Amino acid sequence: MVSGGGRRAYLDHAATSVLRPAARQAFADASLVPGNPSSVHATGRRARAVLDDALEHIAELLTVPRSWLIMTSGGTEADNLAIRAVAAGAVATNPARTAVAVAATDHPAVVATARSLRSLTPSIDARLLPVDGQGILQADRVADALADGAVSVMSTALVNNETGALQDLAALGAIARAHGTLVHTDAVQGVGHVTQPSWDDVDLLSLSGHKIGAPVGVGALVAKPDVPFGVTSTGGGQQRGVRSGTLDLALAASFAAALQETVRDREQESRRVRALARSLRDGIRQIDPSARLTLPEDSPQSGHIVHVVFPGAHSDSLLFLLDERGVDSSAGSACSAGVTQASPVLAAMGFSEEDARGALRLSLGWTSTEHDVEVFLQALPESLHRARAVGALFG
Repeated sequence: MVSGGGRRAYLDHAATSVLRPAARQAFADASLVPGNPSSVHATGRRARAVLDDALEHIAELLTVPRSWLIMTSGGTEADNLAIRAVAAGAVATNPARTAVAVAATDHPAVVATARSLRSLTPSIDARLLPVDGQGILQADRVADALADGAVSVMSTALVNNETGALQDLAALGAIARAHGTLVHTDAVQGVGHVTQPSWDDVDLLSLSGHKIGAPVGVGALVAKPDVPFGVTSTGGGQQRGVRSGTLDLALAASFAAALQETVRDREQESRRVRALARSLRDGIRQIDPSARLTLPEDSPQSGHIVHVVFPGAHSDSLLFLLDERGVDSSAGSACSAGVTQASPVLAAMGFSEEDARGALRLSLGWTSTEHDVEVFLQALPESLHRARAVGALFG
């Protein structure tokens, strides 16, 4: 709670959103249904009916046949399958497909997976696609990377998880098709905030339940039927043989409920959240004219992320000080083995390590209100002053 007993400001929806009541209820209802949905007896068939209803609903909301769905434990597993399993399947089908290409600013679930391929399959290389200063892939650089026909799958996030940069998948998809390259997009941060890409432009799409108000532990990889998958897990052969195992019908039902509200309310929520984001940006400028918004307002981006760099501030200290004053937010850096490292996303966009130290990500979602904005703006001046005092020690 904030000082005075008020409600905290939750500005970290890009990390995880708040569980939706409809998703909670759907989970509770489905969890009371006994039986393994793969069993053929009456109890199993009843469980299967609940699961089938959830999967049909998810597919309908995503405008795809149900056979395209591969349910996963979340976005990370979906991204792993889209890179690792597809790369393995493609090279088995066509030995000339010896590379994958991923945006340099993508989530570690994509970039780290691509980089790991060589150790598992020495014949497959990873190519990092550079971005400009606004985090956008450049068509000519992408075309150069795909020109030799070796890239089986190209991956880029629809919306960057750190900055909110929005990629032009229609343009990228056209380039990829010219070279026979499949296109995967991590849409974890995009669903509910931007228009879903056309299935003419992408072949695979990753989703995560807890970013839209479903529980942690459920997600999906949507894949066209002609996408080649190598075998990365074995068992009962469920889900096209790509991901064996008994599906959790309660998680599937809760995911369907959350996705329904997310898709239904997207346009209205997008307008509302963008207005809150404008209030955040305007307030930040008034408090600190030296603050640098990572993306210009006219740059392609989702409306739910405000990413800002405060020159001279120490972001870890800023996070702690804001937390003390009732604000939940994220920094633009990651801590590995106790050592704070500059954000690879900001580095790829041309930010210096010194600038990246003062980065802060504020992300909005379905529960966000003006109260969250007000609490943050009240907490920022003193928090920023003290974070800069710490930053001076590192100068």
